[in-house]
Amino acid sequence: MMLPLFLSRRVRRAARTQFGWRRLRPGQLGPMKAVLRRRDALVVLPTGGGKSAVYQVPATLLPGPTVVISPLLALQQDQIAALNNRPGMHAVRVSSAETPGQRAAALEALRRGEARFLFITPEQLAQPERLAEVRALKPSLVAVDEAHCISSWGYDFRPDYLALGHFIDGLGRPPVLALTATASPPVRDDITARLRLRDPLVVVSGLDRSNLFLEVAHCPDEDYRWRRLVALLRADTGPGIVYVPTRRAAEELGERLSAAGFGAQAYHGGMAAGMREKRHRDFLAGKVPVMVATSAFGMGIDKPDIRWVAHMALPDSPDSYQQEIGRAGRDGDPARALLLWRAEDVALQRFFTGGAPDEKELRDLAAVLRTGPLSRTALRDRTGLGTRRLGQLLGLLEEVGAAVPAGPHKLTAPPYAPIPAEAARAALAEVERQQALQRSRTDMMRAFAERRSCRGQALLAYFGEHLSKPCGHCDNCAAGRAHRSNGAGPFPLHSTVRHAEWGLGMVLAYEADRMTVLFDDVGYKTLSVPVVRAQGLLSTLSGVDR
Repeated sequence: MMLPLFLSRRVRRAARTQFGWRRLRPGQLGPMKAVLRRRDALVVLPTGGGKSAVYQVPATLLPGPTVVISPLLALQQDQIAALNNRPGMHAVRVSSAETPGQRAAALEALRRGEARFLFITPEQLAQPERLAEVRALKPSLVAVDEAHCISSWGYDFRPDYLALGHFIDGLGRPPVLALTATASPPVRDDITARLRLRDPLVVVSGLDRSNLFLEVAHCPDEDYRWRRLVALLRADTGPGIVYVPTRRAAEELGERLSAAGFGAQAYHGGMAAGMREKRHRDFLAGKVPVMVATSAFGMGIDKPDIRWVAHMALPDSPDSYQQEIGRAGRDGDPARALLLWRAEDVALQRFFTGGAPDEKELRDLAAVLRTGPLSRTALRDRTGLGTRRLGQLLGLLEEVGAAVPAGPHKLTAPPYAPIPAEAARAALAEVERQQALQRSRTDMMRAFAERRSCRGQALLAYFGEHLSKPCGHCDNCAAGRAHRSNGAGPFPLHSTVRHAEWGLGMVLAYEADRMTVLFDDVGYKTLSVPVVRAQGLLSTLSGVDR
């Protein structure tokens, strides 16, 4: 009975003596204790909410090194610099940015106990010799930063990220700590499945940012959208970010704002790496007051004084929106989030969501997998697929039971695998399911934009949280259009319901006579409560394990 109290004291003492933190923030202590008990944890804390501390403090109490898997070198560098400024907190990195000698020296420092943290990318762990070297270090903890990146919304993604669960198995399966600033219930489920988390402690805290004013404006034309943006920039002189949907839009708007005297620069994934890094550094240093960017700009921005974030089009989902607006006001001072949208934005997001893999490529790959365990190199040689394309198709075939790991770096078809033609059809059906879910998330983003009552309540409901009173920091609250919500309705919040056509779902929110349900197969749906009652559209399930 004394163990929980003793563990809490150890964690708090380590936070105080090693880092100088007199108290922990909400949502930090639970997952710290969980990983010390060798239990996995999934932590959702807002940007600036202290996610890094959740792995850093336990790392000082564990015998082996902590492996931090992170998607961006710039993000890693900032975290390494912060740790190396603290006595006894030496951190090293193994990445494509280091020379072979530097990588060897980093691993040697870990072997000798001179370094406590190893920062690494998924692409490094995909190399068999690198995975063996890291496993030999006997890591005590694996922290996956920006874990929402692993969510399989669509098959077109960095393949080595989707294989992280396999790589962690190859490290000997130490406790895993997944960290992100944004994760709705489906994304949390996806992270858990992809990383193969074992009965994880799930902590979601602090998603309501009271210092961040949420404002949405429907724009009848592009000229109106431009004028609203200019008005924001003239009213708020602090640094800010303008998010746009395409690379071309970033370049054009950046030039237009710069010509108008706002000192703007563009940033997108198609730029040379050196230019991206320079503009990233210039923005952090205050040399660029306005960054016009695609969603490629965001992770690793440790800048507390961003005063506003503007969206010049409807984001693809509330997940992206919450992630991006969370970069404003990290210092706790007032900040603004302005969304300028048009109905045409939805069609653009539909275009991005479209597309599917080639059925023949899926069928041929499934057939090759049935010939026996093969490495990815051998699979590329046998199929002619590129590295990225191969990773995407393998991820899909794994999801439908047509591919399984055969050791750390080989794959094969399991004995129960469907025949190649069936596997290809099942994989395409999975793509369609994922795309339906993504379309529903865009629908929820549009519903948020069109909402005439408290936006804070709607945003938290999407993430499975309940805000019983109006947020008080959105345009609708300021205009007196918000109302108190007690979550009352025909079914309890977060209960499991069944629809005859859409299957199982979870009740997320009620607003007036509407209810939002997240269905497993078709995504988010908004239903009329009177119609649900009158027609019996939903039924409860007893004993359903979600």
